[in-house]
Amino acid sequence: MTTSNNAPDKQAQQSNKNTKRKKSLKLGFLIPLVIFIGLVAMLYMRLGKPTDIVTNTALERPVPAFELPLLSDTSRIMTNDNLPDEPFLMNIWGSWCPTCIIEHPFLMKLEERGVNLVGVNYKDDIGDALGYLNKGGDPFSMSIQDLSGQFALDLGLTGAPETFVVDGEGIIRQHIIGEVNESNWQSRIAPCLMVLNDANNNGVSLEPSQVEEACQ
Repeated sequence: MTTSNNAPDKQAQQSNKNTKRKKSLKLGFLIPLVIFIGLVAMLYMRLGKPTDIVTNTALERPVPAFELPLLSDTSRIMTNDNLPDEPFLMNIWGSWCPTCIIEHPFLMKLEERGVNLVGVNYKDDIGDALGYLNKGGDPFSMSIQDLSGQFALDLGLTGAPETFVVDGEGIIRQHIIGEVNESNWQSRIAPCLMVLNDANNNGVSLEPSQVEEACQ
């Protein structure tokens, strides 16, 4: 008699377990679906909007403060005080970067033309970086080691290689995304650098409109 009376209770308990299991399965299915729908909505909202918001973050402000090792002698710490007091190019590079390898011969040509280049070795192994310069030549008046990559991010880096044109007062006037080559050198970088050099040599300050026109 006892067994007979307990049978419906056991059936009810089993039915409740099955119901809970079905609810759990539904929730397990719904959570990824909700996440997926949310991601699709975010992507849809970004359609048609500019993706280069960060490309101008470094312009018209001083080179961010840094204390980083000299690549050729990591016992020496470089700061903003070690930067040239004349217009120069600050180039972000890495031995692991395929486009940097393509760009490197042209940087060597610029060095031969007397262009002052400061290198920022970005997230690189020091042995690989030094081997890269030994093999391809060193176009830089100095290279600092940015192992964490934070300094490059402070500059406004979107991806190596990138180059910043800095005036004699340490203000960033131009941001070149991607490799420096003969084309963008002639059309953009050289005109900007020429105006900055003239102003620096003559001890005059440029109007914002003059900088904007020369360093667009």
